[in-house]
Amino acid sequence: MGVKHGIEGLKDILGEVSFPVGKEQVVEHALEAGADKELMSALRSIPPADYNQPEEILRSVPIPRSDTDARPESAKAQTRREHTKPGMASSMKETRPVNPIEEETGENRGS
Repeated sequence: MGVKHGIEGLKDILGEVSFPVGKEQVVEHALEAGADKELMSALRSIPPADYNQPEEILRSVPIPRSDTDARPESAKAQTRREHTKPGMASSMKETRPVNPIEEETGENRGS
């Protein structure tokens, strides 16, 4: 029994629960199953209701569905370098000159 976190941990916990189930029963079972603080906080924030399927709870829990932090640091740095102001048109973004001569002289003289 390790510490359970994120959506995958929640799916494991819900796989052990008998449905229909109430919010308090889900919270108690998650605590016993070893859910981390973030998962417990998310479960405590779901509406008090009787849930008939695991999917109902998964839709109610405020946990991101995709783990963007799983990307390597190099990919995150690349995203930061390429980021421009949101809503800016592609034509307004600064681009590098295609030709080094054009970059130096400001025009492409051709041969």
